[in-house]
Amino acid sequence: VYSASVAMHDNPKFSNYAPTYFLSRQAMFIGISLVAALITLQIPIAMWERWAPWLFAASLAMLILVLVPFIGKGVNGARRWLPLGVMNFQPSELAKLAMAMYAASYMVRKMDVKENFIKAVWPMAVSLMVIGTLLLAEPDMGAFMVIATVALAILFLGGVNGRMFFLSVAVLVGAFVLMIALSEFRRQRIFAYLDPWNPDYAQGKAYQLTHSLIAFGRGEIFGQGLGSSIEKLHYLPEAHTDFLLAVIGEELGFVAVLGVIFGFFWLTRRIFVIGRQAIALDRVFAGLMAQGIGIWFGGQSFINMGVNLGVLPTKGLTLPLLSYGGSGVLMNLVALAIVLRVDQENRQLMRGGRA
Repeated sequence: VYSASVAMHDNPKFSNYAPTYFLSRQAMFIGISLVAALITLQIPIAMWERWAPWLFAASLAMLILVLVPFIGKGVNGARRWLPLGVMNFQPSELAKLAMAMYAASYMVRKMDVKENFIKAVWPMAVSLMVIGTLLLAEPDMGAFMVIATVALAILFLGGVNGRMFFLSVAVLVGAFVLMIALSEFRRQRIFAYLDPWNPDYAQGKAYQLTHSLIAFGRGEIFGQGLGSSIEKLHYLPEAHTDFLLAVIGEELGFVAVLGVIFGFFWLTRRIFVIGRQAIALDRVFAGLMAQGIGIWFGGQSFINMGVNLGVLPTKGLTLPLLSYGGSGVLMNLVALAIVLRVDQENRQLMRGGRA
C-alpha cells in the first residue's frame, strides 16, 4: 500500500497529504482491526447465531443511512460511506458478513422446509432483493454480486432443492444481464472489456484495464523491483485500492502474483475445512457461516484479481486484506476472527469439551 500510494501527494487532489499519509492510515486501520478481532474472538458462536437477524437488520439500516443526504459521504459519484471521524465506514462490508450470518441462521431455522421452494427460498430472495436495491442505489454492483454469491452458496450448501437452486441462479444471472442491458454505462464497460485496446475505449472506459495490463507486462517474471512501478505515478487510477495487484505484478512480477493467488486459495480452502468440521460436529450454523465467509473471501479476491488481469469486466472491488481501506480491513479481520472462534470451538468439542 505504501509503495502504491507514495506518489499520491503529487496529485493536486492530495497535495496536502504527506507521502506517508496512506501508510500511517492503513497502519492505524490495522491496529483498530486487530483489537476488534481480538474482542470478536472472545464471543461464542451461539451468540452470533442469536444476533444474526439483528445484525442483518442493522446492516440494512446503515445501507439506508448512507443514501441520506448530509449523512452518507459520496466519492467519485458513488455514495457508499458513513463518516465516523477516524475512518469512513462502508456499510456494504458489514452487509457481507451479515448476509453470511443471516443466510446460515435462516437455513438452520428452515431446515424442515428445504425441499419447498416457496417456504425455503422466497424469504431469502426478498431479503436479497432489498439489499440489492439499496446497493445498486449507491451504486455498488460489485458488493451486490459478492453478497448474492454468498447467499446462494449458503442455500446450496445448506441443502436446498437442486433444481430450485439452479432456477434461483438463473434468475439472478438474468437480473444482472438485464441491469447491464438497461444501463448505457455498464454496457460500455462490457464493450471496453471485450476490446480494451480499441482507441474508442483505451482512453475512456478501458483506461484502468489497459494500464493494469501494461503494469503486469512490465513486471514480467520477477518484477521491476519494490518501489519501481511507473504505472502508480498517476497513470493507473486506484493503484492503492482496486488495482493494487497490478502494482504488485509490476514491482514484484509473476512470481509474487502467483504467491498472492496461492495465498487466497489456501486461505479459502482452510476456511472451508473449518466449516466442514463444524457441520460434521452438528454445528450447522457455525459451519455454514464459516463457509459463507470463505465464499466471500474467495469470490471477492477472484473478482478483483480477474478484473486486474483483464479476465473479468472492471468492477470496483478491493482485494481483501491487502488493499487500502479501513472498512475492508476491519470487517476482513473480524470475519477471520469469527472463523478462528469456530475452529477453536470445533477443537474443544473434538477433545471432549463443550463449545
